[in-house]
Amino acid sequence: MYWTYIVKSMENNRYYVGCTGNVARRLDEHNKRLSKYTRSKGPWELVYKEEFSNLRLARKREKQIKGWKKRAAIERLIQGAFV
Repeated sequence: MYWTYIVKSMENNRYYVGCTGNVARRLDEHNKRLSKYTRSKGPWELVYKEEFSNLRLARKREKQIKGWKKRAAIERLIQGAFV
């Protein structure tokens, strides 16, 4: 199984959208500053995850969410307003 996930910086309230086969490991990597983009913006908390049967679908959803560009759209997703 694969997941598209959203983490939120507890320092500056920014969001990061990604996909992975192991959400717990990936969150740990973000918080240990092993991810280039997120290393200077943590600590991070997991605020959303969505499960997919394969990596291709998870990446497609990641790309869709990143394409929204609007913070409000991501926050509606986190709050359950989108399917």
